[in-house]
Amino acid sequence: MTMPTHPVDPRADRPLRWLRHSLVLARRSLAKTSRNPGAIVNGVVTPALFLILFLYLFGGAVAGSTDDYMQYLFPGIIVMGAGLTGLVSTGTNINTDLKKGVNDRFRSLPISRLAPLLGSVLADIVRYLIAVAILFLLGTILGFRSHGGVTATLAAIGLAILFGFCVSWITVLIGVMAKSAEAVLAFSFLTFLPLQLGTSLAAPTTSLPGWLRSWVQVNPVTVVMDACRALLNGTPPGDRITVTLTWCAAIFLLSCPMAVWTYSRRQ
Repeated sequence: MTMPTHPVDPRADRPLRWLRHSLVLARRSLAKTSRNPGAIVNGVVTPALFLILFLYLFGGAVAGSTDDYMQYLFPGIIVMGAGLTGLVSTGTNINTDLKKGVNDRFRSLPISRLAPLLGSVLADIVRYLIAVAILFLLGTILGFRSHGGVTATLAAIGLAILFGFCVSWITVLIGVMAKSAEAVLAFSFLTFLPLQLGTSLAAPTTSLPGWLRSWVQVNPVTVVMDACRALLNGTPPGDRITVTLTWCAAIFLLSCPMAVWTYSRRQ
């Protein structure tokens, strides 16, 4: 007797279908952002405030003039805008979807468990690009000029966004592990505030006290800021680009598989 067979979806065996599904869910996330653009506003307003406040509060003391300090400060602000200030919304949105049962619908679909998480992070990249473009416009108005050329400028932007993409997986992991959106906010704040401010953002590491310099020098965000600073100002980056890429690979390889595994177990 012939057993009945279920129809097979011809799309099920298409290569890279996880990427196609992720792009569809990224579009869903961007649609949500268009109705509630808080993530983009936060990703632009916060670094813009730091730029203006630091420029006029510390410009004369640190660099002797606001023009010189702008060349030092702005690359670090770009790293902030390319992911670090908008990271919390990533984990919060994922946690909210889990609590509301949205991901139960995803589980009923023939899609990869990676797709909902990757879709959210890919949408973040679009938000980072918008934030960086607006910050570059503001920086140009305030006097910043890139002396590294177009290629170096694009490399600096790409490096900052790549780092933001990799660090986003930490907030994804926090989002799938936390019990509530409030817990995501609290834990993310405690995690990322030292990463953002305990860096060479506002002053060179040589001017910092010893105990703070020790943390700043091992902080991966410092390496990214220094690499972008060298590229945008046309100075030799040394090994900073290589070290940045190493940090990106380490963060991604540790946090992404763990986030996907935790997400699958939680469902």
